[in-house]
Amino acid sequence: MPVHVVLFEPEIPPNTGNVIRLCANTGARLHLIRPLGFRLDAKAVRRAGLDYRDLAPVQVHASLEACLVSLGSPRWFAFSTHATRRYDTVAYAPGDALVFGPETRGLPPEVLAGCPEACRVTIPMRPQARSLNLSNAVAVAVYEAWRQLGWP
Repeated sequence: MPVHVVLFEPEIPPNTGNVIRLCANTGARLHLIRPLGFRLDAKAVRRAGLDYRDLAPVQVHASLEACLVSLGSPRWFAFSTHATRRYDTVAYAPGDALVFGPETRGLPPEVLAGCPEACRVTIPMRPQARSLNLSNAVAVAVYEAWRQLGWP
């Protein structure tokens, strides 16, 4: 089983479209947590990756809790610029969920608080940088997990 990518309240259609395309090319499964900042049939999402939906089905969930329950309560990792553990120090396993926050604000404190500290991870960046683009961050994480799993 591949890893799951969970976008918590995504806001920018092209980012989600790019993640759909990434999932189609890596076998990761994509889950979106409401509310979404766009309609899934929007032209910007379609242009960026919706034409890949046959290869990367997208599931939409009412909440992060509902998503995790539907996945069988997997181990999940919260990606945050506020975490201290590097994403590449984790030993990923099939079925893990990689959770990313909305583009303008990241994961809210209550979501981070619900994630064990050892599962809160960050992607290293230069100190003066704010953050990576969401779809770039997802790509970095998914490819590391995929590499560790032997490129299945």
